[in-house]
Amino acid sequence: MGRLPDLLVALTAFASLIAWWIGPAIAKWAFDYPRAWQIPAARHIGGWTKWLVNEASFGLFSFTDLTRFVATVIDVPYTLALSLLSTGFLSGQGSAAVQLVPPVSFLGVIVLVGLMGYYAGGRKLAALVGVCFAFLAVFGQWSSAMVTLASIVVAVPIGVVLGLLLGLAGYRWPLFERALTPLLDLMQTIPIFAYLVPILYFFGFGPTAAIVGTLIYAMPPMVRITIHGLRAVPSEIRDLGHMVGCSRRQMTWKVMVPSASDALMVGVNQVIMLSLNMVIIASMIGAGGLGFDVLAALRRLDIGAGLEAGFAIVALAVALDRLSQAYARKAGAPSPAVTGGNVVGRHPYVAAAVGILATSLVASVVAPALEAYPEGLVLSTGGFWNDVVKWINLNFFDALEALRTTLLLGLLVPVKRFLGELPWVGVVALLALTGYRLGGFRLALTAGVLSFLIAATGQWEKAMVTVYLCGISVVIASLIGIPVGILAAERERLWRWLQVVIDTLQTLPSFVYLMPAVMLFRVGDFTALIAIVAYAVAPAIRYTVLGLRRVDPRVIEAGKAMGCTPSQILAKIKLKLALPEIMLGLNQTIMFALSMLVITALVGTRDLGQEVYIALTKADTGRGLVAGLAVAFIAIIADRLISAGAARVRERIA
Repeated sequence: MGRLPDLLVALTAFASLIAWWIGPAIAKWAFDYPRAWQIPAARHIGGWTKWLVNEASFGLFSFTDLTRFVATVIDVPYTLALSLLSTGFLSGQGSAAVQLVPPVSFLGVIVLVGLMGYYAGGRKLAALVGVCFAFLAVFGQWSSAMVTLASIVVAVPIGVVLGLLLGLAGYRWPLFERALTPLLDLMQTIPIFAYLVPILYFFGFGPTAAIVGTLIYAMPPMVRITIHGLRAVPSEIRDLGHMVGCSRRQMTWKVMVPSASDALMVGVNQVIMLSLNMVIIASMIGAGGLGFDVLAALRRLDIGAGLEAGFAIVALAVALDRLSQAYARKAGAPSPAVTGGNVVGRHPYVAAAVGILATSLVASVVAPALEAYPEGLVLSTGGFWNDVVKWINLNFFDALEALRTTLLLGLLVPVKRFLGELPWVGVVALLALTGYRLGGFRLALTAGVLSFLIAATGQWEKAMVTVYLCGISVVIASLIGIPVGILAAERERLWRWLQVVIDTLQTLPSFVYLMPAVMLFRVGDFTALIAIVAYAVAPAIRYTVLGLRRVDPRVIEAGKAMGCTPSQILAKIKLKLALPEIMLGLNQTIMFALSMLVITALVGTRDLGQEVYIALTKADTGRGLVAGLAVAFIAIIADRLISAGAARVRERIA
């Protein structure tokens, strides 16, 4: 009886292959989902969003009034931050605006972030963040970087506060958490472009809409980490709070939240990093800043300018990442109580920061030359990178073209045709049976229903293109990442260097990966494949190293005592015990590949990402959300099946 699911899976796979071999002659509806049967989800969603904007009312105010109120709430601090960092305080609008007060001098900002680094992590951190910000000025990226920073300093506090409040509610009311979890799953799996379509429709084109999109993208980790951090507070601390008679509010804000502060700061770090990851995509709906520079360079294939703007985003990300990590460590450590004295004595760093801001503002007014970095001293590497591109194309064009053509004709095209010609009925049945085999009826229902909905909403053909590109990319990334992880797991020096490379790769904006790929291979599926592999290889390496290093040393010693050779210890002990972590790495590789896949729509792929991108350009909410949900369904099916597989492997090992 236990082998029946395996037999059914094998029979279904065999029947699907036979059906693929015979072709649509046996039953055309099984290969092309009939248009008459399709669920008109895009039309209904489009109609619903129009109703929201034009007719929806909550009695005292309409939905449009609500979006305008939200936009105003966000616009006020954004305008203030932008005035302080980039434009100065203006009178009037557009080209007729007159500057009343200049922005904070670039030297003032560098000294200010250096002070923050010194407070959180000492001299080394102060030097690092100071150098990162100086890099922005020296390489002519200061103005765009400050526009981006203005978005970050507005989006991050709002995201942190909302995430903290939702996390607190989820911790306090389990029913609320159960309702919230699927929504968070969708927020993290729906492609970012799909968010932008309704946001553009509701909030219009501009930085406010971009900040709303950034909030939706960056907030879920804060919610999850808040719930996890509060649950991890030791029971002794909670009991102590009850014993001293704390009220419910006091327990929350004076016991639980301070006790979970180190975990919460990790959430803040994640919100910052995800907000930075969003800056380029948000530039499509008016965010401006460094993201716009990268996007504009990509559109005109100016590799040098794009890389310079990309490096500036990396510098900004490194500085903010290290700062937030240092603050997280400081929040988790006990701090000496400061009592007595005046305000300046009790808060010397705050007083110094206010002094630096005031001094730099006065300096900008008195000596306008101090406001910005002198243009004559700006350095540029754009010409160098463009020359490198020309040199590679002149000397290696034939070899690169041969590699591209070989892989296209020998691998990509056959796999694409095979997946595209499979009957959707067979694939849905196979996924459902696999789900039943790995996780029971519930997982079978999830996999079956979600895959059926992809077909029923008319997205099957594009979904197969998505699966083909994602699948090949994940296989190649795993073939590279797992062996590299095995090598690095036993070589500490190699792992330290590799960590730096992986951290840098994961800090780079996803758009930056497209540039060298486009530069070498022009547009098309192969270019998308290269960019996706480069972006998705990091988790394969990281999780392989993590799994191998977690293997119990006593088991390895037992293997050695039994006379196992190093290769036997690796193949029969370490890799088997590390398999659950390696599978989780595979899971994350798929998630990274799917998130990158949507962005590769810009280089001419014909998958669901392209569908979302077209919907964004036409502001077609229904079309964009349906395609985005299809990508989310693929991600959820892959995630649930692999997680169930990893759990079964873990049970077997235990």
